[in-house]
Amino acid sequence: MRSPRHVRRTALAALSAGVLLAVAGCGGGGDRTAKGTTGTAEAKDVLLQPLASPGPGPFTASTALTAASPSPTGGPDADPTSATRTVHRVSGAVPGLYGGTRSVAACDVEQQASLLAGDEDKARAFAGASGIEAVQIPGYLKSLTPVVLRADAQVTSHGYSAGSATAFQAVLQAGTAVLVDSRGMPRVRCACGNPLAPPVVADGEVAHRGERWPGYDPARVLAVEPGVKAATSLIIVNTDDNTWIERAMGDSGGRDRTPDDPPPFEPDADLLFPSPGRPTESAPPDTAPTGPAPSEPQEPTDPGAPEPSDDFGDTPPEEPWEYEEGDPDVAPEPTQVFPAEPDGPPEPEAPAAPDEPMEAGLDDVFAG
Repeated sequence: MRSPRHVRRTALAALSAGVLLAVAGCGGGGDRTAKGTTGTAEAKDVLLQPLASPGPGPFTASTALTAASPSPTGGPDADPTSATRTVHRVSGAVPGLYGGTRSVAACDVEQQASLLAGDEDKARAFAGASGIEAVQIPGYLKSLTPVVLRADAQVTSHGYSAGSATAFQAVLQAGTAVLVDSRGMPRVRCACGNPLAPPVVADGEVAHRGERWPGYDPARVLAVEPGVKAATSLIIVNTDDNTWIERAMGDSGGRDRTPDDPPPFEPDADLLFPSPGRPTESAPPDTAPTGPAPSEPQEPTDPGAPEPSDDFGDTPPEEPWEYEEGDPDVAPEPTQVFPAEPDGPPEPEAPAAPDEPMEAGLDDVFAG
C-alpha cells in the first residue's frame, strides 16, 4: 500500500500538469492549440489566426486600432485538416506589402509598451523572444512601424505560458495589425502583443488548425523575408482610397505623405505573389543602363559627305559610323575601294571602324 505522502505527491503532480495544459489552451477567441503548436515551432502544425482572435497565450490585451474582420467560417472545435499549400517568399521592402489609413496608426504603440511594463515576467519573456533586454522594450517598440498585412502571412509567433515565451507557427489573416522593423519584418502582433519572428516553412502536407476565414487559400500565403538594407520609410497602400502612402519608420502616421517617387504600378494585392516582370524589391522593375547611350555622341559631324576621301585620316573619331557595314545611308563603294586601292589614303584606322559600331550595337541590345 502506498503511503499518504506518496499519494498526495502524485495528486499534486497531476494537478500541476492539468494547470499547464489549461494555460496552453487558453487565450480567448476559442482558438484550439494542437500538439506541437504551443512550446515549439513545429513547421508542419500551423495555427490559423483570424484578425480579431488573440490566439493562445496572449502577452497583452489588444492594442490594435483597426476594425475587426467578419466572423471567420468554421468553428474552433472543427477537426484539423491537412492540405498541400504554397508559401510565397517576399521581401519586406516590396511596396504594397502593408497597408494602413493615412495619418492613422494601426495600433497603439504607447499602450503596448505600458502593458508590458506592468508585468515584469511577461516583459522578460517578450524581450527574450525579441532578442533584446527588458529595459529596451519601450525604445524597441517605438522604433517599429504600425501597419496592417495586405495578404495572409505565416510567421513564428510566441505565446506566453508559465513565465516563458512559447513559439508556434501561425498564419495571420490579411488585415492583421502588426509592428514592423526597418527591414519590413513583422515583429509584434497588436491583437495580443505577441512577439513575431520569421516563419519556419515546411513543404508538403501541413496541418492547418483553428478558424478559417472567408477567402483563405493555402496556396496564397506569404513568408516575409528581410529587405536587403534598412529603410527609412515604407511605401504602403492607403486602404481608404487605394493610393500610395510613404510612412516614416518608427512613426505612427503623423508624418504620412504622398511619395515623391511612387512605384511605377498601381496598388494591387496580386503584386505580392510571384509573376514574371513583377518587382521583388522597392526599386522600379525596369532600370535603365547606367552607361551613356552610344548612339547620340557618335553622330557624324558632316552627314553630307557619304564617301571616304583623301582627308579620311583627319575625320573625327565618330566618322567611322558613316562606313558601318550594312548602313542604309552609305553606298557599297567603301567595301570595294579599300581592297582596290591599298596604296591610297592612310588606312591603319580602317580596322577600328567596325569595332565601335559593334560595341555600340551590343549596348543597344542589352539596353533593349
